[in-house]
Amino acid sequence: MTSAPPTDVVAAHRAAEPVGSRLDDWWARVLRTPARMRLWYWGAPIGVTLLAAILRMWNLGQPHALVFDETFYVKDSWSLWNLGYEGSWPDKADAKFAAGETQIFSSDPSFVAHPPLGKWLIGLGMAATGAGNSFGWRIATAVVGTLAVLLVFLIARALFRSTMIATIAGFLFAIDGHAIVMSRVALLDGFVMFFALLAFGCILLDRRWAADRLAARVAAERSVGRDPAWGPVLWWRPWLIAAGILCGLCAGVKWTGFYFLAFFAVYTVVVDAVARRREKLPFYISGSLLKQAPATFVLMVPIAFVTYVACWAGWILTSDGYYRHWAESVHMQWTGGLSWVPLWIQNLWHYQTEMYNYSINLHTPHPYQSNPLTWTLMLRPTSMYYVGTTQGQDGCASSSCSAAITSLGNPLIWWAATAAILFLVYWLIRTRDWRIGLILTGLAAGYLPWWLYMGRTIFTFYSIAFEPYLILALTAVIALVLGSRTDPERRRTRGILWTGVFLAACTVVTAFFYPIWTGQQVPFWFWQIHMWLPSWV
Repeated sequence: MTSAPPTDVVAAHRAAEPVGSRLDDWWARVLRTPARMRLWYWGAPIGVTLLAAILRMWNLGQPHALVFDETFYVKDSWSLWNLGYEGSWPDKADAKFAAGETQIFSSDPSFVAHPPLGKWLIGLGMAATGAGNSFGWRIATAVVGTLAVLLVFLIARALFRSTMIATIAGFLFAIDGHAIVMSRVALLDGFVMFFALLAFGCILLDRRWAADRLAARVAAERSVGRDPAWGPVLWWRPWLIAAGILCGLCAGVKWTGFYFLAFFAVYTVVVDAVARRREKLPFYISGSLLKQAPATFVLMVPIAFVTYVACWAGWILTSDGYYRHWAESVHMQWTGGLSWVPLWIQNLWHYQTEMYNYSINLHTPHPYQSNPLTWTLMLRPTSMYYVGTTQGQDGCASSSCSAAITSLGNPLIWWAATAAILFLVYWLIRTRDWRIGLILTGLAAGYLPWWLYMGRTIFTFYSIAFEPYLILALTAVIALVLGSRTDPERRRTRGILWTGVFLAACTVVTAFFYPIWTGQQVPFWFWQIHMWLPSWV
C-alpha cells in the first residue's frame, strides 16, 4: 500500500509531515540526509510492528488452558485439520486436550455455527507446533494481530501522506488492550478484522486507480471530438477484484464479512459517481448507477461468493461432514427446474440455512453479553479467563491472587476514539473529506449491522472487527490537532504538546493494564484497582 521513497526523500517528507517551524528545523537537522530519511520511512513501520509482536507473543502459551470460546475453536480446528470437517469431542474434553490427549475426537460430524476458514488457520498453527502446545493454539491469531498493526500503519500513511501520523496510528493499535487480547486467544474475530482490513486497503487503492483511468478514458474521448456523456465502464479494476476475494475470505471466517462486502461496494459506487462529476460528465449519477455499478457488482460479488464456497473445500471434498448427505437421507432433493443442481450444493445450502437459523435465534443469557450501543465505551468487556488463588497456591505470594484475561480496550484510546467518531461525522458533513468518509464506511460496515441483533447473545469482543477504523478515526482527529505547517507556531506547539501528553498517558495506561490482558498472576487488590467501573467485574 506504499511505494519506495521518492528520489528527493527529504523534500517530499518535509512537505508531507505535519511539523511547525521549530520542529521543522529540528527535523531537518536530525533527518537531513536521504539515508536517514529512508531509515525513518522504513524504520517506523518496522518499529511499530515489532512492538506489536512483543506485546502479542510474549508468553503466548500461558495460560495452558482453553480459555473462553477456545473450547470450541481450538478443538474444532484440530478435528477439522485431521478430518476435513469438524468432528465430535467427548464431554469435559478440555482438561484432557490441554494435558496432551489431542486425538480423542471421533469421526462423527459436529454442527458448527461458523464457516471453516478461521479454524483452518488456527489448525495450521497447531499442525506446525503440535496440538498439545498452547502457543500453537494461538500463534495464528497472534501473527494476524501483529500484521494488522502494520496494515493500519500503511493505510494511515496512504490516507494522510505522513509517516508521523501513520506511526501514531500503528502505535495506538499496537498498545491497545482489546487488540492485544484478541491477538492472544484463539478466537475467530481477529481473522474477520484482518481480511476486512485488507479489503479496506484494496478499496483505498482502487479509488485512485479508477479515478486515474476514468480521467484518461474521458480525455481520450474528448480529444477525438466525442462527448462521453455517460462515461466509460471500467472493467479492469484489479484492486476491486482483490477486495471481493478478501471479503469472501472474511465471510469464510464469519458471515459478517458479507456486510463489509456490501458497504464497500456501495462506497465504490458513490466514489465512482463523484469521480464522474469531477470529470464534468453531464449524466454522472445515472452513468454511475446504470453503467459502472453493474460492472462493480460483477467484479466484486460473484468472486466473493465463489471464494466463500471455496472455504468449504474440506467439507465438500470429504463425505462425512455434518449435513453432507442431508438431501439424500431425508429425500429432500430439489425438483423441477433446480433438479440439475449437484447434491453437494443442495446440502451446503441447507447447512447455511441451519447456521442462519441457529445464529439469529441465539438468546441464551450470558453474564458477559453486552448491548452493541455500549461497545465503543467498553462498558461491558468480556472476561475470557479468571482464576483466583490463595497464598501459597500456584506461587501466590499475597493473601489472595488473581489471574485474568479481560478483553478491555485501553480506556483512554477507546473513549477518545468514541468522541472522535462523533466529531468526524460533523467534520464529514462540513468538509466532505473523502478520507473521513472512507474511514466511517469501514467503521459502519463492522459496527452498524450489530445494531440489528440487539436481542441476540452478543459480546463486546466482536468489536475487534471495526477497531482499526476507530484507531484511524482517532488518528484523523490527532492530525487535525497537530495541524499543518502553515498554521501559527503557537497553535502547532500546543497541538504537538497535547498529542505528546495523550500518547504518553495511553502508554502508561497500557503498562498498568497489561497484566490483566495477559493472564499474569497478580495480588487480588491489584486486580481490583483495575476495575474502574462496576460493569467491568
